[in-house]
Amino acid sequence: MRNDRIVVIGGVAAGMSAAAKAARVKPDARITVFTNEIYISYGACGFPYFLAGEIENEAKLVARSIEQFRAQNIDVRVGHEVLKINPADKKVSVKKLGTVEEVDYDKLVIATGASPFIPPVEGVNLRNVFVLRNMGHAMELKNYISREKPKNAVIVGGGYIGLEMAEMLLKLGCKVAIVELAPQIVPNMDEDMAAILKEYLEKNGVEVFTAEKLMRIEGREAVEKVVTDKRELVSEMVLLAVGTIPNSKLAEDAGIELGIRNAIKVNTRMETSIPDIYAAGDCATVRHRLTGEDVYIPLGTTANKQGRVAGENAAGGNAEFAGVLGTGIAKVMNMEIARTGLSARELQQHGIEYVETVILARTKAGYYPGSEKIYIKLIAGKQDGKLWGAQIVGGAGAGKRIDVFAACMHLGATVDAVQDMDLAYAPPFSPVYDAILVGLTDLQKKLKRV
Repeated sequence: MRNDRIVVIGGVAAGMSAAAKAARVKPDARITVFTNEIYISYGACGFPYFLAGEIENEAKLVARSIEQFRAQNIDVRVGHEVLKINPADKKVSVKKLGTVEEVDYDKLVIATGASPFIPPVEGVNLRNVFVLRNMGHAMELKNYISREKPKNAVIVGGGYIGLEMAEMLLKLGCKVAIVELAPQIVPNMDEDMAAILKEYLEKNGVEVFTAEKLMRIEGREAVEKVVTDKRELVSEMVLLAVGTIPNSKLAEDAGIELGIRNAIKVNTRMETSIPDIYAAGDCATVRHRLTGEDVYIPLGTTANKQGRVAGENAAGGNAEFAGVLGTGIAKVMNMEIARTGLSARELQQHGIEYVETVILARTKAGYYPGSEKIYIKLIAGKQDGKLWGAQIVGGAGAGKRIDVFAACMHLGATVDAVQDMDLAYAPPFSPVYDAILVGLTDLQKKLKRV
């Protein structure tokens, strides 16, 4: 059997998952990974905790070393930039230290990830304006904080990364302000749930300004002031955390079809519009399990799963990716937030009639030490009672309850089918009637009234 040449572009979650899976499926394949970074296979979701000092050094964030991959017969080449894909000749042009070489492939996996969106405003190129997307960004920010010990910081963007970084900077003694263009923080949650978190942040010393537009960043050489359409904020540093743009230009130039948000359009096998070329991770689209539509939801969990599917199929397998629900979770100080499925706002956009409920319960038995408040919002179809969405805001132990709802939605469950699930109980973990069941029972009552 011929030793297939599998080339992977990208050395983080999707790329290294693809390479590792391909090596397991076809051990005699010639697998080469090209990445323009120096670090590979790192956990970017751990950056805020690394910056806060909770993770002692960057090496802890690396899942597997180059040597470990090479022991699996995977040739990892760091500092190599792929300039061009030539599908007709099945070649990629690769640049290293000013030298360009042509590399042949039989199967190609594009896992080029995404780049931070940079608002087109004056001052974004000033010193001490940061983004946080790769290990280089994290090291740059770590060195700055250690050296300069800033006292005032502005975070532009109120999503997961912005909120986690607010906690980190607060721990380091920094005064923090969040500026969010949307009417609320955490825009993928509903406003009533986001409002609970906003109030918590403000009580804990974080200034939160929603529905405000960044106009410019001022300073002679470094950041001195942030100007929005409503106020001026004194600041020594700015973190831009306003979303990502898929790195799809390489694919587009090769004639590969792009989809929503200019991400690379793929099917459930991670195949692109050109034979023998796959794409996975933050550069690619993904199918939403509830709507059946292509969406762009860049998450580390999705990147790893898509990478495995792409790698297996590139090695001759027949795997499919089941799709996503957009399940996400974050911790902000002592508050946990999580969501899955569709929000009420998204259901309105899809023209789906729904019934919703928001309940307040406890994370543990009320008499047990450490019992915390937990708010759960549940949304179901008005006609069929199908679970469409769940959102959680609460204290320690609240967030991972989202996985129960994600499992229900993954299987297309109705409220009636799951409202009396047999869930585990002991006082250190939950009340005898868990908040999950409280929410489902309340939603069931509301469904019966419509």
